[in-house]
Amino acid sequence: MLRRTLCTNRQLSAESIAKDLQTSCGLQISTTTVCRELHGICFHGEAAASKPSITK
Repeated sequence: MLRRTLCTNRQLSAESIAKDLQTSCGLQISTTTVCRELHGICFHGEAAASKPSITK
């Protein structure tokens, strides 16, 4: 269920995933549990690479 939610939108926060699971399935789940399970399926947050500013 969690993996399917991530496939639709990878930019969701753990809090929004927890709220989504609560409304769709009626599961009471905390954001900490969501983070733990995401790390368990090898999903870690990534930051965009900083690129130098090009000015002319």
